[in-house]
Amino acid sequence: MEEMDAMKEEAKKEIKTQKKNYFELLNSINVNDKTEQKNGLTYLSWAWAWGEVKKLFPNANYKIYETENGCIYWNDGRTAWVKTGVTINNIEHIEYLPVMDYKNKSIPVDMITSFDVNKAIQRSLTKAVARHGLGLYIYAGEDLPEEGKNKLDELKQKIKGYPNALEVVKAFGKKLSDCTEDELKQIINKLEEEK
Repeated sequence: MEEMDAMKEEAKKEIKTQKKNYFELLNSINVNDKTEQKNGLTYLSWAWAWGEVKKLFPNANYKIYETENGCIYWNDGRTAWVKTGVTINNIEHIEYLPVMDYKNKSIPVDMITSFDVNKAIQRSLTKAVARHGLGLYIYAGEDLPEEGKNKLDELKQKIKGYPNALEVVKAFGKKLSDCTEDELKQIINKLEEEK
């Protein structure tokens, strides 16, 4: 938690000094511990994503687009989709997303509920936030932002330098390649204890 707070403070400093543009800043934030897996896909918590954006960019806003009749989703007579936009630093990114069921299949328009539309809106907003950088790597099929990959690689290399690394990693019950940063640190602590 302290590491995340420190990263946020550093992010705020960088915004002020403009060392990084806002996209680079949001794209460098590791969101992995705020995701969940469903049906083989990774989902980022929309509430957390929006909260992080507002902490760093208090003037950010979003828009749920409506048809000219005031409906918050569009349809072609068969299926439906929503349209949302997120604006940060006066730059709007718009996202369209189908109204889908739990299997990620489009729902026939005559079967759509308000709950289905609400879920699609929240997911669409999260994807629009990702277009600004936060969690974008999830949609690219990557596991970590570039900075996070480097950190994990460093920890893995450190572990490999211990003579009893193989036994400790095996006892941990996970492949080294599947470990999170916290798990790698736990392994290093265990290796240090056994030195």
